Amino acid sequence: MARDYYDILGLSKSASDSEIKSSYRKLAMKYHPDRNPGDKKAEDKFREITESYEILKDSQKKAAYDQYGHAAFSQGSGAGAGGGFSGFSGGGFSDIFEDMFGMGGDQGRRSASTGSDLRYDLSVSLEQAFSGDQVEISLTVPAKCESCNGSGANKGSQPKQCSQCGGHGKVRAQQGFFTIERTCASCSGVGEIIGDPCRPCKGQGRVNKSKKLSVNVPSGVDNGTRIRLSGEGEAGARGSAPGDLYIFIDIKDHSIFQRDGKDTFIEVPVSLIDAVLGNSIQVPCVDGSKAKMNLTSGTQSGTRLRMKGKGMPGLRGGSRGDQYVQINVETPVGISKKQEDLFKQIKELGIEKISPKTSRFKKLIE
Repeated sequence: MARDYYDILGLSKSASDSEIKSSYRKLAMKYHPDRNPGDKKAEDKFREITESYEILKDSQKKAAYDQYGHAAFSQGSGAGAGGGFSGFSGGGFSDIFEDMFGMGGDQGRRSASTGSDLRYDLSVSLEQAFSGDQVEISLTVPAKCESCNGSGANKGSQPKQCSQCGGHGKVRAQQGFFTIERTCASCSGVGEIIGDPCRPCKGQGRVNKSKKLSVNVPSGVDNGTRIRLSGEGEAGARGSAPGDLYIFIDIKDHSIFQRDGKDTFIEVPVSLIDAVLGNSIQVPCVDGSKAKMNLTSGTQSGTRLRMKGKGMPGLRGGSRGDQYVQINVETPVGISKKQEDLFKQIKELGIEKISPKTSRFKKLIE
C-alpha cells in the first residue's frame, strides 16, 4: 500500500502551502543524491519526497488527493515516478539549488538545451587575496563544434522535425484526472531529429576543447568566494546558449599568518631580555610591510596584542581588519659561562614581583 503523501513530508492534512514547501526543501536537501552518493535508500527516499511534493504543491492535484487518495492517480504511475532527478517543475529543484549553492533560481528555469554551468577550483596565496591578481587558468570544456556550427547535422543536411512530439519537444500523457506534459524522450526536448549526424561531434553539436581564461581575482577574497564567468561554461546543445563557469577560491596556507575573515593572526618570538625590560620590535604585516610594536616591561609569553587596521581588506571595500600578535618569549640556549653567572646573580638577588599566573600557582603548591 502506498504511503500517505502528508506522512512522507512529516505534515498533517491541514498543512499550509508554505509549510509543505518548507518541509519538502529541508527533506530534499537532506536526501538529495548529490549529498548521499551511492546511497540507494537515500535515493529512494528522495524520489518519494519529490513525488509527494509534486502532488501537494498543486492545488488541483492536492484537492483530488485529499478527496480520493492515491486512487485519484491510479491510471498513471504517479507524478514523480520514473522521472529521475531532472524533471522538476515550478519552484522545486531550482529553490533547493538556490539554497544549497546560492546561484539563484534562474538555474532551474533555463532551457533544457542550455549548456550546463561548470566549476573550477582556484588556489591563490594570501598575498594574492590581499592585493588582488590576474590569474590565467587552463581547462577543457565542451565547446560548439565548428564543423556543424553546433547543429549536430553533417554539412549539406538539415535536422528533421521529431515525429513523436511534432517539433514541440514535449509530449502529453493522461494520468488520472490530469494531463501531464513531459520532455520528449525521442528528441530529448529539442524538437528535431538528426538523420545525418556530424562526424567530428557525432551529432552532439559539441566537442571537447582546451582553452585559457584570465580570471580577475579581486582584493579581499576568502575561502569559498565565487567568481562567475558568464558564457564560459559548457556549450549548449544544437548551438544554444552556453552555461557559465564558476571559479571557487581556495586560499593556500601561509607559513606565518593565519586568517579569520578580515583579521589576521601571527606569533612573534621575542627574547627574554626584551620581555623583561620592554622594547620596540618590528612585526611583519600581511601587506608585506613591517610595523613597530612597543613591548612593556614584564610582557608574558602568550600575551596577545592588537594592531588595528593591519589585517585583510574587505571584498567589497571598507576598512581593513586587525592583526593580532601573540608574543612567544624564548628562553636563551647555548649561553656562555659569564652569562650563566649573571643569571645566577639575578636569581640570588630574587625577584619580588612575579606574574599573576605564577602567583596563583605558588599558592597551590605552598
